[in-house]
Amino acid sequence: MKKREKQGGGVLGFSIYILLILLAAIFIRHFAIERVVVVGESMEPTLINGDNVLIEKLSYLTGKPKRYDIVVFPRGGSLLIKRIYGLPGENIRIDETGLIYINDEPIDDKYAHEIMNDPGLAEGDGVTLDKEQYFVLGDNRNYSIDSRNEVVGCVTKKDIKGKVVWRLTPLNKLGKIK
Repeated sequence: MKKREKQGGGVLGFSIYILLILLAAIFIRHFAIERVVVVGESMEPTLINGDNVLIEKLSYLTGKPKRYDIVVFPRGGSLLIKRIYGLPGENIRIDETGLIYINDEPIDDKYAHEIMNDPGLAEGDGVTLDKEQYFVLGDNRNYSIDSRNEVVGCVTKKDIKGKVVWRLTPLNKLGKIK
């Protein structure tokens, strides 16, 4: 009789253990870390079409996104991956030569690898961001639909799913995203 009680308790204990593991996995996937596949060439050469990356979600629950963070957000049923340039309250302007100005100060754009052909919404007087808005650009500017375009526009903090922190594949590029 005592042996059966132990076995029954063992099954119950094992079931609770499995349930806790499943709940932890769901929590991590939903609130902490998520795998995302890069689609398109807008973030080349930093991220290439087909790269598998991990996004970290917890830091933006308590903190704010920073300039040059690579973030993931939804638009039109897809997840987009772009780099933050403009922060809340700033004015972002792009001149006819592709130079980016933040609050009328030119920035040293170390992520652009070619001259930007189209300043889009940021031409002229530029775009002044609200208190929760961010201006994002793809690294491959001439092949990116980003905040310069009305379809994407400015991104709010609540739209940002997380920050890209790690590349899983291809294996020869495995590691932290800088």
